[in-house]
Amino acid sequence: MTTQEGQQDETLKQNGHGEADYLVRATALGGKVRAFAVQSTGIAGELARRHSTTPTATAALGRTVSAGLMMGKMLKGEERLTIQVKGGGPIGQIVVDANAHGEVRGYVDNPDVDLPLNAVGKLDVAGAVGTDGYLYVIKDLGLREPYRGSVPIVSGELGEDFTYYFAKSEQTPSIVALGVLVAVDRSVKAAGGFIVQLLPGVSEEEIDRIESRLSGMQSVTAMLDAGYSLERMLAEVLDDVSVLERSEVRFQCRCSRERVERTLTSLGEDELQALLTEDGRAEVVCHFCNEAYQFEEGDIRALIRSIKERGSVRE
Repeated sequence: MTTQEGQQDETLKQNGHGEADYLVRATALGGKVRAFAVQSTGIAGELARRHSTTPTATAALGRTVSAGLMMGKMLKGEERLTIQVKGGGPIGQIVVDANAHGEVRGYVDNPDVDLPLNAVGKLDVAGAVGTDGYLYVIKDLGLREPYRGSVPIVSGELGEDFTYYFAKSEQTPSIVALGVLVAVDRSVKAAGGFIVQLLPGVSEEEIDRIESRLSGMQSVTAMLDAGYSLERMLAEVLDDVSVLERSEVRFQCRCSRERVERTLTSLGEDELQALLTEDGRAEVVCHFCNEAYQFEEGDIRALIRSIKERGSVRE
């Protein structure tokens, strides 16, 4: 069952209706259904700006980010997850990192992929993602080994693919709806989605009613663009919605100059010396946020000195 579609300032976090991106966690039907819904318009716009994505790439990344935010809310404490979408299409890999605190970051391998509209006049996300590959979810739960789940890509539209993931990898019947609305000027007008999960005890009659309401409802982006709250959006699908939590979500990258320095230092003295000889400087760009870190000759020499000093101390 499915339908389809920090490092930022307050303006970037807001949608066209002036409300910051947020997420709700809820139950319905007396606890027999759990639901998550997210508005991620500002985040999708921020990522589009940072990565200079085409509308199709913006939609693919934005849909995956929305799924990641909701799945992150299913975690606890310092747990985090990484989603990798490798469908074999021209967009390459989509990678999204999210945690239980509502923080997310992400990128696509080929942000400049631009395809004609599909047969129904929509952005051809499936054509960009491809259908010859897998959706991977890696969860860091603080255990010795991370949890790894994967399923074949079934449509490339992503909503259906996450629905299939929950059914096959987590054995949880779910409804996943994702959408991104991109304006003519390539700005993001609306982005978000919802996940509805059926728990033990849901009757066939209740499932039929959910499916009936789902088939007649507007798209996620149409509702968000019209100013629907997430609570109202869930009420379009479910009876007796009880909101348990309403929290802010945001783009947040974990990169820093200190982390990059540690990475460069790990290359070793010889590699850094070769870098000095060949280029005299270095630029390291973060995949997730596209932030560029510049290291001039003096910076690299300082890193080499630190390696030598540590070596002397160990001796």
